[in-house]
Formats: sequence, structure tokens, C-alpha cells
Amino acid sequence: MLKFSPILLALLYGLFMYRFSAWRTGRELDAKSSELADPALKKLTDQMAKVLDVSRVRVYIYEIDPVNGLAAPDGRIFITRGFFDKYLSGQVTPEEMASVIAHELGHVALGHSRRRMIDFSGQNALRTALGMVLSRFIPGLGVYIAGFLTRLLSARLSRSDEYEADAYASALLLKIGIGTGPQISLFSKLEALTAQNSGTVPAWMMSHPKTKERVLAIQKNETKWQG
Repeated sequence: MLKFSPILLALLYGLFMYRFSAWRTGRELDAKSSELADPALKKLTDQMAKVLDVSRVRVYIYEIDPVNGLAAPDGRIFITRGFFDKYLSGQVTPEEMASVIAHELGHVALGHSRRRMIDFSGQNALRTALGMVLSRFIPGLGVYIAGFLTRLLSARLSRSDEYEADAYASALLLKIGIGTGPQISLFSKLEALTAQNSGTVPAWMMSHPKTKERVLAIQKNETKWQG
């Protein structure tokens, strides 16, 4: 029993981190967000709601500067203040912003947002347990190897989620009649905004797939579905 104690401790640590992270994330979002109220976006989200057979698609503004959208573990959809300001200034169209909302809805519908929080805590547990084991055989380096392996696993899972959420968004955008054009055009804009950082991290270590690969997957899906 004693030889398994590091693994059991790591699992308990993972459970604690899951609950603590979910609590901290919810508290942070509650404190720094408010419901989005924009007529043009509401018109598009109402169309999504009709297709999804729900009464309303609620979107919240998260008061932070980075340009991003996110789906919380409790199912809420958020657009950051930095992203919304780009929209207000005309750099992002209503349809492009709708593609972000559709993408985040995909994460919720496919269970990614809740699973990611569980994966995060599970990966912490795995890293701790693996680090303990490897450190017995490779003192001083075991912890770093364990961290590298768990980051690699996390990146692979995240990239898969992004492709699935992209496909969900494409299908939803096609059903409400605006197509995948805004989805693709937004990618080109985001690529320009992050051009200084592109190419510095190997594709297999990135949490998101390469933009070109995502666009090709979207175009392939649209051709398949329309055919």
C-alpha cells in the first residue's frame, strides 16, 4: 500500500486543484463581468438560439484586455473587453464576433469547457505522480521531464478540442445563413495581431492548431456538408 502512496497523494491533490480552480475561476468571472448588450450581436445570437432551440444565448463581457473568447466550466460564454473594443472600433464585424460566440458555444455543447478544468487538475496530479516516480531514477531531471510530458499531452488534447469547436461553429453559422466566411476572415485578423509570436512554438506544442490548418479544416467541412 505504501508504494502507491505518491500516486494516491497526487490524485487527492488533483481533486483539490479541480475544485479550487473551478471556485477561483467562477469567482473571478463573477467579479469582472457583465452581460453583453449590443443590438447587432443580439440579432445574431437570437438566430443561434432559434437554431439551437433555446430561449436565449447569453454572452458576457469579461473585463480584461487580452483579445480572447472563452467558455466557463458552468457553461457561460465570455468575450473579453479587449476583443469587444476591437468590435466597437470596427476592426471586427458583428458576423466575425458571432463566429467567436459560436465557437465558444461549441466548447460548451461538446463538454470541452468542463472537461478542460478536470483535465487541468488531472494533469497536475499526473505531473506530480510522474515526477515522483521519475525522480527516483533520474534525480534532478525527473520533475522537468514529467512537466514536459504533461504539457505535451495537454497541447494535443486542446488542439483536438479547437478543431471540434471550429466544426460546431461552422455548422451553426451555416444554419443561421452567414456561412463560414466571417470565421475565416477573423482568423486572418487574429494572425496579424499575433504575428510577432507565430512560428516560435512547434505546432505540436501549441494549445491551438496552426491558423492555416484550421482554415483548411473549415473549408473542407463546408465543402463536404454542402456537397
